Amino acid sequence: MARTPVSAILPDFPWDTIASAKALAQSHPDGIVDLSVGAPVDPVDGTIRDALASVSAVSGYPTTHGTRELRVAAVESLQRRYGITGLDEQAVLPVIGTKELIAWLPRLLGLGSDDLVVTPELAYPTYEVGALLAGARVVRADGLTQLGPDSPALIFVNSPSNPTGKVLPVDHLRKVVAYARERGAIVASDECYLGLTWEGEAPSILDDRVCDSDHTGLLAIHSLSKTSNLASYRAGFVTGDAALVAELLAVRKHAGMMVPFPVQAAMTAALIADDHEAEQRERYRARRTALLAALRDAGFAVDLSEAGLYLWTTRGEACRTTVDWFAERGILVAPGEFYGPSGAKHVRIALTATDERIAAAVDRLSVE
Repeated sequence: MARTPVSAILPDFPWDTIASAKALAQSHPDGIVDLSVGAPVDPVDGTIRDALASVSAVSGYPTTHGTRELRVAAVESLQRRYGITGLDEQAVLPVIGTKELIAWLPRLLGLGSDDLVVTPELAYPTYEVGALLAGARVVRADGLTQLGPDSPALIFVNSPSNPTGKVLPVDHLRKVVAYARERGAIVASDECYLGLTWEGEAPSILDDRVCDSDHTGLLAIHSLSKTSNLASYRAGFVTGDAALVAELLAVRKHAGMMVPFPVQAAMTAALIADDHEAEQRERYRARRTALLAALRDAGFAVDLSEAGLYLWTTRGEACRTTVDWFAERGILVAPGEFYGPSGAKHVRIALTATDERIAAAVDRLSVE
């Protein structure tokens, strides 16, 4: 019987489709300003690098569950930074970057062809990829009434949102939790941008106001790529329902999904110290302020974008047309259709470029 490649069930890798726009942007006399992917460009704090190096001579295998020091640091940082209480360090599990966890979460939880996975209407593409890898069905929905009689097995929420920067308030998240518990569904909340909130507040799914101090059926996913610039380290963790975390741990032990020991040490240092995170947040705030004003002056509307690393931007035309407009000015942005059909007239513009490149983008946007 002929083998069906796994890649055949997955969508085309979206970033490959803007190669021509990237080439055009690269041809600008002053070089490209790449505001597409959202990869950190600022240096890793010296304390974190020192922690990484301090254990680089350790030759044994790391544990899948991570060190106790790392788990305690994660619990304490979530309480200190976001007011999340009631977590036990045993219910923290380090992961090899949160994209890896999200891509394999439906499979790790045992979902299959009889199960439904819900993602936001505009969503990080890896939520759908994870469902497809598990053979599960996928539906995009922002409102619970859109699901009709279906009983989902897993509901992904993402607040603050990638790509839109939308923040889900306490009341909305409470309804999601209540709905999921009535139907026995798991809620996986991608909270990678929680530390980058510009307007109002962004509550966690584990906030007492959301879940009434009960983490049953809830998983919160956190990344150190954004505010600690650890994208290259592949450093994240998941926490919440202790029983679900224990199940994930049991499966990941068999699969060898271990965060390298030096990375665990670096994560611990990053979670203990808040100064570097506050400094990075202010860098992004300044870049956001500059880009936001320049986009509006250039005639663009910026929708939502209350939080996160992106500006969700439109001028009412097809997103690929807008991508080309920016590329002609040496700026590369992401088409909104990457994230779902309702993004067809928006582009996502990242704040992750150096101050010099952001200033170049601002200058180019001001030229008629």
